[in-house]
Amino acid sequence: MIETGIDARGVARLTLARPEKHNALNAEMIAGLSAAIARLGADQGVRVVVLAAEGRSFCAGGDLDWMRQQIAATPEVRAAGARALAQMLGAVNACPKPVIGRVQGNAFGGGVGMMSVCDVAVGVTGARFGLTETRLGLIPATIGPYVVARMGAARARRVFMSSRLFEAEEARDLGLLARVVAPADLDAAVEAEIAPYLACAPGAVAAAKAQALRLGPVIDAAAIEESVADLVARWESPEAAEGIAAFFEKRAPSWA
Repeated sequence: MIETGIDARGVARLTLARPEKHNALNAEMIAGLSAAIARLGADQGVRVVVLAAEGRSFCAGGDLDWMRQQIAATPEVRAAGARALAQMLGAVNACPKPVIGRVQGNAFGGGVGMMSVCDVAVGVTGARFGLTETRLGLIPATIGPYVVARMGAARARRVFMSSRLFEAEEARDLGLLARVVAPADLDAAVEAEIAPYLACAPGAVAAAKAQALRLGPVIDAAAIEESVADLVARWESPEAAEGIAAFFEKRAPSWA
């Protein structure tokens, strides 16, 4: 589900490899991402990490089967699942290596969160995006701190609560994507983002990234725990049960 490789330049590729499920995040993928980013972050030979995906979608967000299991689980299991997701996002965000998102397709919910923890993301024309949680009775809880940090509060509020889908060009205007290119130009655009780092001192890059994180919005342990509590509360809500049931039963939820 997670594949990694490092080229001779020290450019690591971290790939979401569950294309048949549109790279939706489940417990196995979350654990794999956490382990991979920790390993790459500690590897002195790695200069840059490219976060990529296989298939038509970059990441469809949280796997709904996994979320349905969380709703049916004990409070302790729910909290552990939410915390694993929050800690994975935090680990990617704080990785001492620059992380470049190669966004070759659609991203929804947690997929937008994955883009937001990249230092820069490049996407393709024709891709669509959305924070679609409220349509299911959920909220963008654990991804929220990173989405708001990336977009800024005013821009985030344009898409944070409505589940509205938007195109790549609007994603760029919102600050989610740095560049939008034709699919045939995506690899060249990613290479253009990689190249400057290979001329920089790796320790200085890591220190500069740490400083940027300190100077930006504070996403500390307390903020992460609050996002975990917010997600668990929504998983326990009647709206979430109804929204996810409606999705699997291929019907409109009661509020639609």
